[in-house]
Amino acid sequence: MKLGPRVIKTGIAVTLALYICSVLKLESAVFAGIAAIFTIQPSIYRTWKQVWHQAQTNILGAIFAFLGLYFLGNDPFSIGLVIIILISISLMLKMGETISLTVVTVLAIMSAPGNEDWLFALNRFIVTFIGMATALLVNIFVYPPNYKKNYLKKINDIFQEFSILMRTAISDEMTEKSFKEQMEQLENNIFLLEEHFILFDEEREKMAKVNNMDVREIVVFKQMFKSLQQGFIVLEDIDSFYFTSKPTHDENQLFDHHLEYLIKYHELYLLKYDGKIKMDLPSVEDEFMKQTEVFLEKVMQSYNEDHKIQMAVVGASIYHYAFQLNRLNTLVEQYMKKSQ
Repeated sequence: MKLGPRVIKTGIAVTLALYICSVLKLESAVFAGIAAIFTIQPSIYRTWKQVWHQAQTNILGAIFAFLGLYFLGNDPFSIGLVIIILISISLMLKMGETISLTVVTVLAIMSAPGNEDWLFALNRFIVTFIGMATALLVNIFVYPPNYKKNYLKKINDIFQEFSILMRTAISDEMTEKSFKEQMEQLENNIFLLEEHFILFDEEREKMAKVNNMDVREIVVFKQMFKSLQQGFIVLEDIDSFYFTSKPTHDENQLFDHHLEYLIKYHELYLLKYDGKIKMDLPSVEDEFMKQTEVFLEKVMQSYNEDHKIQMAVVGASIYHYAFQLNRLNTLVEQYMKKSQ
């Protein structure tokens, strides 16, 4: 079993929140632990955003809870009515993401043992904020996320999975069951990669003073994702259309060789970004696209002769993949030269 940083940070945040409450002799420390669990997010910015939104909705919830205690009491029906009103107002104010902790705050305050025991209710309100603050501090100082390193690792790991599928797609060497399983895994990993990029870009934009990153490098990272995404589309098109066109042996060789050609350069472009390829080598940009155009012409010639429209669809998809790779190479070279 592998424990991720977020799991460990959640445990640490809960432990610290409970410990702080015990040192300050605050009652109902469990609510601090609950607040810490709700507040921990996958990035520092999102944790700060969560704290800010939860602070607003919790203040709103506390006001409603105190008013409910004063006018209605703390019987179950009164608590339920206050929660219904609060959830409705939170949704109207577009604060739905923080409803859960706000409801916990209302329950913590309104479950005070008497209408006049305001200190007990205030204690629970303070405890909740201790949990949120602890979660924010833990996310900043414990295992601070290295978005760039994590993103590049995911890119390289997914490329390895993708290259195996691409190299065996036409030769049809992999069993159908294994191919489908690998395709499902690859699709899921690309989806998670997109989520990681959104998180990465959001952190760069919102926390620019803390994490100062070159915008050009972000553009390179986005193109890395788009290249893999288009490569996955090629695999889907091959699976859906290629074999229904009943390709000949020569056509199989044509497609297989060109896919191998593209995978080779895809790998080289990733290595070029890592600084493992010499920058003074002659650019293959023009030759790369020329080879792809020659490939597509041969595919279209086959389509004109045998009306293999399915094969033309796959050929067009491969051309789009080559275009994305070509753009990746251009962006990597521009970024590397300006960085040097």
